[in-house]
Amino acid sequence: MNRTMKSRAFKTTIVAAAVMGVVGVAQARDQIRIVGSSTVYPFASYVTEEFGAVTEYPTPVIESTGSGGGIRLFCNGVGEGTPDISNASRRIKSSELERCEENGVTDVTEVKIGSDGIVFAQSSENESMDLTLEQLFLAVAAQVPQDGELVDNPYQKWSDIDSSLPDREISIYGPPTTSGTRDAFEELVMEAASSEMNVYGEEGYTDIRADGAYIDAGENDNLIVQRLSEDTDAFGIFGYSFLVENQEALSASSIGGVEPEAEAISAGDYPIARSLWFYVKNQHAQDVPPLYDYVEMFVSEEMIGEGGYLTDLGLIPLLESEREQTREKVEERVSLQASDLK
Repeated sequence: MNRTMKSRAFKTTIVAAAVMGVVGVAQARDQIRIVGSSTVYPFASYVTEEFGAVTEYPTPVIESTGSGGGIRLFCNGVGEGTPDISNASRRIKSSELERCEENGVTDVTEVKIGSDGIVFAQSSENESMDLTLEQLFLAVAAQVPQDGELVDNPYQKWSDIDSSLPDREISIYGPPTTSGTRDAFEELVMEAASSEMNVYGEEGYTDIRADGAYIDAGENDNLIVQRLSEDTDAFGIFGYSFLVENQEALSASSIGGVEPEAEAISAGDYPIARSLWFYVKNQHAQDVPPLYDYVEMFVSEEMIGEGGYLTDLGLIPLLESEREQTREKVEERVSLQASDLK
């Protein structure tokens, strides 16, 4: 079946399900509200547009607030004025789930949708670079080792870190502290590299320099991409999907000799890989009738499966067994417990 025929068949199924779902239901609100991750945003935006096009419900409202900002809004409480879903490019923290519960958000389903890699990219006008995690860490850390002690980062050029690297100023556009991409970068790069250096101790080190070499570029990853086309000496940190969408304009660095490609990310060979999620407020399901129609569309094979629509946007599919587990959790509306996060 070609892609057009598959899409028509999919739409017919969803329309029928939506019509059946609204019969006899008193709708308190029929427009879903979604917040959260800028990395998940392109995938969720595709699903919201498809949902609005093929069902009787209005297109959901979606806002890119960053993972942390989205979860904060999601956990503010239940009812009017609070979102139904929060997208996240990292898993919810135990402290965040505890805050949810304190505010009455006591029934949340966690939905894992796929994998993603964090890329370190530059304008395609430049020659590609291969970096180690340690070199990347030394470029962004607030303090670095010098003669067995920690000092304020003195590295101004890449060649200051290693003479084999370009003689270019270190200038990096990256995500803010509210971003799940920033959280993942701190864990997968900062902690991973610094834990191998005795001077930082066992906990690792995640403080990022604030002397202008690292530039907080906000939650919109598209803006980082645009800036790299203007500032061709700079690098940017963002999700793999934005690389896929801008392959002609961008050149991604390999990390430890491994290119950020779908197969390497899926296999766990690429060092900066992570999972993508969203969280559903089940207490809104009764008053927001389309909520689970949308969730079921998102986790369908047509969206997140091998060859699904979202893979064209850069989503890296989960294994078939994991996708089945995701759909089972959605079908049963499994409530996330604090013990699940340990």
